Amino acid sequence: MRSPLVATAFVITSLAGFGALPVQAADSQTAIAAMKTSDGKDAGTITLTEAPHGVLLRLALKGLTPGWHGAHFHEKGDCGAPDFKSAGSHVHTAANVVHGLLNPDGNDNGDLPNLYVGADGMVTAELFSPMVSLHGAGGRPALLDADGSAVVVHASPDDYMTQPIGGAGARVACGVVK
Repeated sequence: MRSPLVATAFVITSLAGFGALPVQAADSQTAIAAMKTSDGKDAGTITLTEAPHGVLLRLALKGLTPGWHGAHFHEKGDCGAPDFKSAGSHVHTAANVVHGLLNPDGNDNGDLPNLYVGADGMVTAELFSPMVSLHGAGGRPALLDADGSAVVVHASPDDYMTQPIGGAGARVACGVVK
């Protein structure tokens, strides 16, 4: 028996010759963030898939500076260039948000592990976040809520402790989760 996700992928592939199908309309369990750099260049995509206890992210990024970079879910689906500040703060459910995957008091739902960008400027990876949901399952913040959300890549690595963003620095790439 095929899983619903496999069956949906088969339908999308089979109908490809009949015109473009919107990704969201075909499968409400996936979303895509088309990433852009601060100068508007294509920086690849992040595909998000709802899982029973969080969201799986598949990253195919390009055009970034080699080295470690912080990445976070931000609370607004707005990637206004050049600084992406319009994406707001990290997604969260608490009034007093404490950042940091290594912080014993951390409760910031937007935290993600750092990304390593190779010498070619590319990242190909899968990450899992148990702290969010596409639609708010399990009381986790919904990435596809009324004002949306974004994935932001920062210039420097996240130290997972420092407030408010782990010292990750400027926002260098952003994609609205759709």
